[in-house]
Amino acid sequence: MQKRQELYRGKAKTVWTTDDPQLLVMEYRNDTSAFDGVKLAQLDRKGEVNNKINAHIMGLLEAAGVACHFVKLLDEQHSLVKSLTMIPVECVVRNVAAGGMSKRLGIAEGTKLKHAVFEFFYKSDALHDPMINDSHITAFDWASEADIVAMKKLSFQVNEVLQRAFAQAGITLVDYKLEFGKLADGTLVLGDEFTPDGCRLWDAQTGEKMDKDRFRRDLGDVVHYYLEVGKRLGMKNL
Repeated sequence: MQKRQELYRGKAKTVWTTDDPQLLVMEYRNDTSAFDGVKLAQLDRKGEVNNKINAHIMGLLEAAGVACHFVKLLDEQHSLVKSLTMIPVECVVRNVAAGGMSKRLGIAEGTKLKHAVFEFFYKSDALHDPMINDSHITAFDWASEADIVAMKKLSFQVNEVLQRAFAQAGITLVDYKLEFGKLADGTLVLGDEFTPDGCRLWDAQTGEKMDKDRFRRDLGDVVHYYLEVGKRLGMKNL
């Protein structure tokens, strides 16, 4: 499937059309950003590593019954995906207090939560992705009540699958964000990506950060730790 036309260019990925309107090509670039694009860098091999990690994670989720837009890897930095009409919200699941939760609530980073916490955020770089609730989503017709129930259910299903997978790899799944969209027939599926760019992963023994916080906080060796995540998950293609 040949890419034809740029459909969307984000901070770290580009989406291209194909000859089939139901399929798109997602390109993972080496661009790296934080703080809504204020901090930028190019990191060698990051696009390739994220592309392959995402393919692996999506495979785990599909095998567990979570419908995903991912179809297959095309090459080192490109994947074929199903075309979706995206819902403009982010679904965030937190197992350990960190990042925005710690800042908002004054909870010490690293505090293990009694149970996983689910949060909605409105996708808007200009507004810095403000936190929202179910009422906002239905009031502005971003999604239906049934969609909200389904997104929450799928987000917790992802948590069950990936907490176990990362734990077996000696990694704590601290938190992550998911995005959902709909196929042409209205089926809700997981879209976007699941990579160390969009979650927090800590070494289960040392607490060493293995995700994009290494870039945000100038800890260095970003791609080295991304590679380590993939290797611990048993990936052979890195």
